[in-house]
Formats: sequence, structure tokens, C-alpha cells
Amino acid sequence: MTRTSADPAPILVAGRWERSPRVLDVLDPAHPGQLAGRTYQATPEQLEAATVAAEAALPIMRALPAYERGRILRETARLVLERRDELARSITLEAGKPIRDATTEVERTALAFRIGAEEAERITGETIPLDLNAASRGRWGITRRFPIGPVAAISPFNLPLGLAVHKLAPAIAAGCPIVLKPPSKAPLALLALAGILVEAGVPEGALSVLPMDRELGDRMVGDDRFRLLTFTGSPAVGWAMKARAGRKKVVLELGGNAAVIVDSTADIDRAVLRCLQGGYKYAGQLCISVQRMYVHASVWDTFMERFVAGAQELVTGDPMDPATDLGPMVDPAAVSRTQRWVDEAVAAGGQLVFGGRGEGAWFPPSLLTDVPKEQAICTEEAFAPIVVAAPFEDFDAVLAEVNDSRFGLQAGLFTNDLAHAWKAFEELQVGGVIVNDVPTYRIDHMPYGGVKDSGLGREGLRWAIEDMTEVRILVLA
Repeated sequence: MTRTSADPAPILVAGRWERSPRVLDVLDPAHPGQLAGRTYQATPEQLEAATVAAEAALPIMRALPAYERGRILRETARLVLERRDELARSITLEAGKPIRDATTEVERTALAFRIGAEEAERITGETIPLDLNAASRGRWGITRRFPIGPVAAISPFNLPLGLAVHKLAPAIAAGCPIVLKPPSKAPLALLALAGILVEAGVPEGALSVLPMDRELGDRMVGDDRFRLLTFTGSPAVGWAMKARAGRKKVVLELGGNAAVIVDSTADIDRAVLRCLQGGYKYAGQLCISVQRMYVHASVWDTFMERFVAGAQELVTGDPMDPATDLGPMVDPAAVSRTQRWVDEAVAAGGQLVFGGRGEGAWFPPSLLTDVPKEQAICTEEAFAPIVVAAPFEDFDAVLAEVNDSRFGLQAGLFTNDLAHAWKAFEELQVGGVIVNDVPTYRIDHMPYGGVKDSGLGREGLRWAIEDMTEVRILVLA
């Protein structure tokens, strides 16, 4: 399909680039009211065509040998790196992410595709001796994983490529057709990635990338022709989707209010540096952003003095400037909610150490202390450049404090006490404990997900492939 730079970007419907009557304006968060670009919202007929094509593509995808699935994923990784600057610029324009972080996101997207290629080539089964009683003498079982079927996927705005790749790469590795709903606020880089996947050789019909309104997205969620739903986003939306998902398997990667503990034995300089990055990177719009920070009383004054000094050096400004640390939040509504929660915390007795006053789409890095723990800024997911700090003295008590949350995604612990590290691993009710780093740490081949309201199942290439495949046993008598 020919297109000029002024035209909306077409959407991918079962391997074909199409338009629709429903134009979607994508706004630039750094310049409210200005367009980052335009695309289309899919029609019900286009979703139906994508769903039918995904069903028809299943035998083709299932028959692809491991080397071919690996080749597609490796070629995708290569092309992503080749177009790194173009993709990073798109992310910055539509999501407001500082260009330095957007470039890192593109590079990690390529890494995830490369890991997906490797995992595609080592999906294995096992042999099982079945002769556990006389009637089963001479019998053996052989297991093999088969693709579960068409996948419905929904990804969020904050890592437009970096979170979508954890649905796309394992689906292709496993041999599953996939229909992906990109974030309406940031679909353009993902549509460009869809073009790369088509160029890399994904079979026609096996991939659709369809921006949709909520009503059409709900239709996809409830459609039993999809055998798995994978969603990354807010807890309220995710759990409501699970209730409507019917018989399909569901994987949810939801929110959190991640905590970090700075123990008395911690390397304070490293802890300060990483907590600044973990709390304020991408304006805190990460589900594992540092939100709650517990610092041992013996190092509280030293840590806080260095943390405050470090925060003053953070650069807030134009996300296209490589020197920028914090860009805008995704929209003014997010700033308004953040402002309300900060004001409520201060009214309840919390102390504002720095920041705390947003304007337009911008909110500065902010630090609060002495906040009553029932305040929303402590109990909910802030998804903003807000850190709430508190001192502690007893390690067992601070572990209980971290666990006193309806969320449980990841937690961080800075310590040089091995016993404390093991105790945190045993007792913290989270999907991951990160020792001597912030909960914001993630690399793409590790299992990633949460407990409680933070989600269901695990992402990370190998673990996602397990959810996207079903075990079948062959019994030999």
C-alpha cells in the first residue's frame, strides 16, 4: 500500500496492510495537542478477518520447523537493530519516553527476539518410564509440546515494543498465530515492528496488529477461537478481562507498588544511584518502578542526604534531548491523578521533601516521608515519579511491611548480609526478589510476573512459551 508521510499508518490485518474509516490520532505527550502521527482503529469486520486468518494459519505455523521459526526471529532482531534510531524516535514521539531510554528499549526488543529464536530451537519433551505396576510393564511415555492455538494479546503504552515483544516472540517461537491490540496512545512503533516481522517472513495470516477501541477489544477477549489471552496493563482491567475470557488460558502481567529495602550493610552509594534510577526513570511509569523505599535507621540520614542531592541533578525536559532523564507523563489526566494523591498524602501528615507540584503533562521527581500507610500513594500503583521513604530498624518487621500490600510483582534489597538475602527470598510475597539492585531490574529471559493483584502466570521467553504450548503424551506399549 502506497503512503505519504501525511497519511495515517495502515494497520496489519492477517498479513495485509489496510485502512479503515476510523482514523486514530496519536498525540505527542511532550507537546499536548500536537500529533505524533495517525493510524486507524480496526473495524469489527477487520477483527473477524484477522481471527479467521489466525485459525487458518495454525496448521502452517505448527508445521514450521524449529530452524525456520528461529530464522524469522533472528532476522527480526537484525532488522530491529538496523532500524534502531527510527523506532526509538517513534517511541519518544508517541510515548514521551526520553530518547536515551527509547533507544535502550529498541535494543532490548532485539535481544528478546534473539532469545526467542534460541528458545524456539530448544522446545523439548521427555521420556517417562510408565512401568510402575505389573499392568504397565514395558510401557514408556514420550511428551512433546504443541502450540496452544491462536493468541489474543494486549500490550500497554509505557514500553510499546519492550512489552509487546514478550507476546510476539514467544508466540512465533511456539508456532502460534497472534492477534495483537497495541496501545491506542502509542501504536506507531508497534506497527513499524509488524512491518519488520512481515519482512522477516512471518507466514501470512499468522500476525495481525490492530488498534481497537475498548468495545472491540472486549469482543476479542471473549472470543473462544483464541486459546490464550495475554494482557499487560492495569489490575482492574486485567482481572475484569479474566472474568470475561471464557475457557481460554489467561496470562496477566499487572501493576505493583514495588518496594526496595536498604539494609544497614548496604553499599549506600550504589543504593542511592539505583534507587534514583528505579524511582524516576521514564517519570515512574513502570510497573516495577521504586515506589516504597525502606531505609535502615542507622544509614537513613546518610542515604537521604545523598538521595536528595542526586535527585537535584536529574534533568527534566525535552525527551528528544539525549541529556534528559525525565520526560512528560503520558497525558495531563495522569498528572492530575498524581497531584491528587500527593496532596492527600500531605494533608494526612506526610512531608514533601522535594517536588510535588505538576503542571500540564509534567510532574517533577518527588519524595515524600512520614506518609500514613493507608494513603493511596502507598497502597495503589502510583505509576508516576513519586517515591515514599520510611526508616526501619527491625528486618523481620520491614519484610512484613513490604508484604502488607495487595500487590506482589518484584522487590529489591540492598544488603551484604547473606542471611537477610535468603530470608527476603523465603518470605517476600512477590514474583522476584532482586538483591543489591532495585525492583525495576529485568532482563528478558528471566521469569517475570507477580502474585496477588500483580498478575497470573509468568513472562520471559521460555516461561511464556510454556503457556503458549500444551503437553501431549505418546504412550508406547
